Amino acid sequence: MSSVSNVIVCSECFADQGLKLDAEQIGIEEIGVCPNCSNAKGRKLSISELFELAHRFFVWGSILRCKYGAVPLIQFNEHQKTSIDFSPWLKPDVEIFERLLGIGFFDYGPRLWMIGEVEPLKALQATKKRLSIVERIISEYPKRVIEPHEAFYRIRKNPKKPSNPLEYDSPPSDHSCKGRLETKTNPVLYASQDLQVCVHECRVTAEDELYVATLKPKRSLKFLDLSILLEEENVTEFESLDMTVHMLFFATKHSYKITRNIAIMAQDAGFDGIVFPSYFSLLRIGVMPFQTVYGISHRIIPELQESESNKAIPNLAIFGRPIERGDITIECINKLILNRVSYDIHFGPIR
Repeated sequence: MSSVSNVIVCSECFADQGLKLDAEQIGIEEIGVCPNCSNAKGRKLSISELFELAHRFFVWGSILRCKYGAVPLIQFNEHQKTSIDFSPWLKPDVEIFERLLGIGFFDYGPRLWMIGEVEPLKALQATKKRLSIVERIISEYPKRVIEPHEAFYRIRKNPKKPSNPLEYDSPPSDHSCKGRLETKTNPVLYASQDLQVCVHECRVTAEDELYVATLKPKRSLKFLDLSILLEEENVTEFESLDMTVHMLFFATKHSYKITRNIAIMAQDAGFDGIVFPSYFSLLRIGVMPFQTVYGISHRIIPELQESESNKAIPNLAIFGRPIERGDITIECINKLILNRVSYDIHFGPIR
């Protein structure tokens, strides 16, 4: 936190509006004038907060989502001078970072694993090689048992009969094949123990009539748990099964053929369903995707693995129609009201 003695800039120092607003979020209210611009109104930042602002705006703010993975287009350090031709309105602000932090900004050339050059992931995309990798996933990931006392949620938009328990079961065959894990012959009930994630996953709008069912198993259900961080010894990101699954579930619809294959084989192996990381996990907790230190993933650094594992919000995918089958009971059904929507935002430069 800033104090009068270590303040070096304030939010009013910056011309770019997005950068100014990010600085307002990071800085604090402090009585006194800014030593950089002599303005008393801005929120004050210390050296460490100015570094945080540089990373948030230029690095996280330049993230490019790839088919698999993601990579920042901009990096900075104290060893290079700025080699990027920034927008005219941003150049005076860049000079502040250069002068006060002694850093330069440059186009980032990532290690290739960050854009999906991961051998097991590449094998999954080749139909002839997929089977062996899926078999590895099923054998190397742990099982998780959901017991009858554990509750989870399922949201429905505009159901015809909200009080009918079967409205909260897996969708009928003619409405399936839209999600990550189901097929016409293998329907899936999607649920979560995180109600906020349920709302995100359902892409709700203000016009929707929303209902939420609280569900519990009637028996112990065995799941393949793909939401965990799989610790691997002597493996780089390029060979990592953990990185493969991590990237797979943060990819969009082009990955669904692969994830559906995993679901089919998990069901054949005797699992009742799959626990998988929500696509909205990082958005839910507000962290940058695929974080690295000098190009090394946080997921393979032992000291950072616990914090990385906490970034996955688990969803449940239960095979078949478990409510109709009698494996799941409905504890209660409630109407769900959206009171207010608020967005936690920050900014980045145009490239």
